[in-house]
Amino acid sequence: MKKGRELSKKINRRARISKYVIYKETLVDIGEQFWSFLGAFMGIGLIALLQSFYLPKIENVLLIGSFGASSVLIYGAIESPLAQPRNFIGGQLLSAFIGVTVYKLLPDIIWLTAPLAVATSIVVMQVTKTLHPPGGATALIAVIGTAKIKSLGYFYVVSPVLMGTTILFITALIFNNMTKNRRYPTNGRFARVLKRNFLRGKRSYTT
Repeated sequence: MKKGRELSKKINRRARISKYVIYKETLVDIGEQFWSFLGAFMGIGLIALLQSFYLPKIENVLLIGSFGASSVLIYGAIESPLAQPRNFIGGQLLSAFIGVTVYKLLPDIIWLTAPLAVATSIVVMQVTKTLHPPGGATALIAVIGTAKIKSLGYFYVVSPVLMGTTILFITALIFNNMTKNRRYPTNGRFARVLKRNFLRGKRSYTT
């Protein structure tokens, strides 16, 4: 009985937090929208720039579809638990590894590998507390992607996934901490230090 009450309290608390996050993220705020746009534009733009001017020489791929979905979370819903660094980075990397593993084990059975890669990545992210919805797309891309993507093997985890995720994350740390109303990660000491140093540099520059 006691355990049931505690579980009910936890569920209610999480529901209240989720409602608050959804409500706050849907408020119309021109300033917030500006920084969301700029962060996403710069993050995806940097990856696309590398893809266009450097990677053609080595015939590699850096820009994948799941980065667009990740950008919605890490630039547009920065207070969401699913957008935090552990979820973003961990979810992407674990899903990429799972996708490649599934493809290597069953390379020619797409009706099985596609759902298996996505379903397994979801469960692993849940178990490791790194749930990040775009991770499912990252796992799926490893299975149904182009021949170039499939030929990467486990290097797919390093590039494009790790490399692109790092670029998006660093960009998010910069643009999501530009004002006093934005903080990313939401519960991170790093965010406070970054913002303090930025404001200090801003004051010294103006003086």
